Amino acid sequence: MAALLQHPGYPEEKLQRVAELLPCREVQAGMLLSLMGQLPHATVSCVECVSVAFLFEQVLLSFFGCDAALLLPRSPSLSDFVRVYRQQCSQSPSKQTRYIVIEKAELLRDTDANLLPALLRLQELVEDNITVILLSEIVWDKFRPNMGCFEPLLLHFPDYSKDELQQILSQNRHPSYSADFYSSYINILLGVFYSVCRDLRELRHLAALNFSKFCEPLADGKVKETDTHKLWRNIEPHLKKAMQTVYLREVSSLQWEQMQNMEEKEAGALRGLSAHTHVELPYYSKFLLIAAYLASYNPARTDKRFFLKHHGKIKKTNFLKKNEKTSNHLLGPKPFPLDRLLAIFYSVVDSRVAPTATIFSQISSLVTLQLLSQVSHDDQLDAPKYKCAVSLDFICAISRTVNFDIVKYLYDFL
Repeated sequence: MAALLQHPGYPEEKLQRVAELLPCREVQAGMLLSLMGQLPHATVSCVECVSVAFLFEQVLLSFFGCDAALLLPRSPSLSDFVRVYRQQCSQSPSKQTRYIVIEKAELLRDTDANLLPALLRLQELVEDNITVILLSEIVWDKFRPNMGCFEPLLLHFPDYSKDELQQILSQNRHPSYSADFYSSYINILLGVFYSVCRDLRELRHLAALNFSKFCEPLADGKVKETDTHKLWRNIEPHLKKAMQTVYLREVSSLQWEQMQNMEEKEAGALRGLSAHTHVELPYYSKFLLIAAYLASYNPARTDKRFFLKHHGKIKKTNFLKKNEKTSNHLLGPKPFPLDRLLAIFYSVVDSRVAPTATIFSQISSLVTLQLLSQVSHDDQLDAPKYKCAVSLDFICAISRTVNFDIVKYLYDFL
């Protein structure tokens, strides 16, 4: 990469450091170096800056120091920031371009409507040679202001290919093992997860999570480093279990290793991650998943019995049909409409919840995480249908995190 970043005035060691920090990004790094170089800049994270005041203070602090940041009022507006910036700029002019780098820029949609358009025209407002760089993982069309604004120049960072992920992940090899051995492990890992996950951070987490299990036969002296097939047979069931929890981040690497050792001593068999730990889902998403499971495995005619408080007396002979001998769990999940899902959700959740867009977005998130599957066609917007795609152990673990006894509401366990 250093050979591609031969720019006048840049020492070789700095180019080498850029190559180490940005592997497989030669084209984008070379373009940024040619456009910007190493110039004064302020890096601001929209995750850390919980208010616009923190954003303004961070910019002034980076460019002009603490005294400039203290000039802002307690609740500064955009005009206050422009006034202080112009004042400091006249006292400390710069012959070079200043850069404001904003990470997670899509979060600016949640701030004042005039902030993002103003940042894109900040050079005109402050009358200084300043450039704002927005870093985001979503496309610009998704958070372009409705009122219109100055269109920024777009620099696209494409997803890493499988070969690039292999190269990057192989750099984090364990010092106790050879580079070829760790590279073969990464190749096996990508063979399992690449079709469902291409996020570099998540793949790094999965690599750290399962490497000790991959090395277990080698540590016991049962195989050699070159016995890839035997190592694959040992790690395959564990990787398939871990596939159920991609992006959920249930446990750390240490907790996962301790859990596996405990299970092997007590039961001699591996159980799923979800039966032991709390899934990191939003609070209402857990109840939505519980409601989806109940809708998938309970007949619709039983909803009145389970979820209506004043349903009156229902004879058991009428409620349990004699010809229903097959368990619904053996037949598999059945599709259910959205209105039934929401009706059960509002019955089981322990607080009053308004039917806001947040609830519907969480349903979409559950579909994205493959915890729910949409079985209706995309053009059926009025009555979408879903199926619950999780196991009984999984939903029991979810239910325990919100103190909900789901077995009491399952038709098969009456």
